Amino acid sequence: MTNTFGISQSLQKIGIKPENLGSSTGINWLDSVETSFSSFSPADGELIAKVQPANTETYEAVIAQAHLAFEKWRTVPAPQRGEIVREIGNALREVKEDLGKLVSYEMGKSYQEGLGEVQEMIDICDFAVGLSRQLYGLTIHSERPGHRMYEQWHPLGIVGIISAFNFPVAVWSWNAALAWVCGDVCVWKPSEKAPLSAVACQHIVGKIFAQHGMPEGISSLIIGDHQVGELLSHDPRVPLVSATGSTRMGKLVAKAVGERLGRSLLELGGNNAIIITENADLDIAIRGALFGAVGTAGQRCTTTRRLIIQESVYEEVKTRLASAYSKLVIGNPLDERNHVGPLIDRDAVESYLAAIDKVKAEGGKAVVDGGVLGGKGFESGCYVKPAIFEAENHFEIVQHETFAPILYLIKYKTLAEAIALQNGVPQGLSSAIMTTNMREAEAFLSAAGSDCGIANVNIGTSGAEIGGAFGGEKETGGGRESGSDAWKAYMRRQTNTINYSTSLPLAQGIKFDI
Repeated sequence: MTNTFGISQSLQKIGIKPENLGSSTGINWLDSVETSFSSFSPADGELIAKVQPANTETYEAVIAQAHLAFEKWRTVPAPQRGEIVREIGNALREVKEDLGKLVSYEMGKSYQEGLGEVQEMIDICDFAVGLSRQLYGLTIHSERPGHRMYEQWHPLGIVGIISAFNFPVAVWSWNAALAWVCGDVCVWKPSEKAPLSAVACQHIVGKIFAQHGMPEGISSLIIGDHQVGELLSHDPRVPLVSATGSTRMGKLVAKAVGERLGRSLLELGGNNAIIITENADLDIAIRGALFGAVGTAGQRCTTTRRLIIQESVYEEVKTRLASAYSKLVIGNPLDERNHVGPLIDRDAVESYLAAIDKVKAEGGKAVVDGGVLGGKGFESGCYVKPAIFEAENHFEIVQHETFAPILYLIKYKTLAEAIALQNGVPQGLSSAIMTTNMREAEAFLSAAGSDCGIANVNIGTSGAEIGGAFGGEKETGGGRESGSDAWKAYMRRQTNTINYSTSLPLAQGIKFDI
């Protein structure tokens, strides 16, 4: 394991040592097996660690263990489950800096964003603690005398969680914290591109459950590639599969889960736009577009990929944005003086280069051209220049999501045209409008406005808070995670009718006398 940037020390502070890694989770340390996933940091190309992928036998053992754990966990009162989740949040507070550093180094996002990701985990634990006392059902008036109706919510069972590399821990926690207070148990398949961050989280939460005498299996981790995801998706013992990733992957999960009439919660691709009107505060608009486009090196599902700009302010926005891009500092994500880190791997770099070639071939004009950075500090080959192109919304490459810092500028005349352009892509995750005009803002938020699951005014497309339900429409999958009433996805609704009378009247006044 590399000692670069003090990652070894951070792992030790979290409590991860070779002897801490149990075989029941399908994990082994470093070179203990011939077949393994290698976690390389895109920051410097160094090997962090190797972990053993699970096989079918391991998968069966984990599912069996999770099922046994569910039988006990579902009987623990919800507020007591919330208390355990509260302690998990406190444990995360104690290791925030070290876990944030690991996330940053393994995934390549800036250290500030790594810290922010861990803070999201803490926040969702806090949210879930309050939720543990608010799993409300309704009371309903019966049409039959001497009867009472109500509904209640029960846990589903095993929740399979498939997470992506770009948020290697936060999105798992959105699902897990809610599922746990709802009485479910979780089996987590993290991205094979960032497995060590998942190992760290599993170690942290496993200690808390053990301290409370809870059985292993409430939180399980299975390292693996798409084959593990296929096992979860096809397994009728897993009533809910929550999957975050590409639209292509989500369609495969939805098909597999749907064929067995299970539930899928899908958070898939985004192709997010900001509309900048002639009434925008351009200082705010430029800042919002800048972070939205280059944060996490363009590797967020909520990354701003299109700017739809009113023609009267188009040239000013283009000039100011190009100037802002010239001030970006690219480099080691753990150096807080840098704004942009690397892409996750060289495959992502190839996709970035192919997208640039494609937009140029379709007629796009470079405002800030792209390219791969080399030389000292960029030895991993994963650092690229954030790029801006003038384009048309109908370009094939603009219609697709490229997970890289490429921003397309599109001109419009009327607000109705801008909204049509915003909606005119297959994806429907996040959207925003920059305006100081109330009528424009309200039109954008109306039923005839943005068709996305998230619609913002005078903030960018990325940076969602855990209090609101997160997710999108169309090819984004339709799932909702995190806040609001997203907890209902992790439970089953039951309607109850109680007859406390001495007769048995039937509903709808039906007579059935003998």
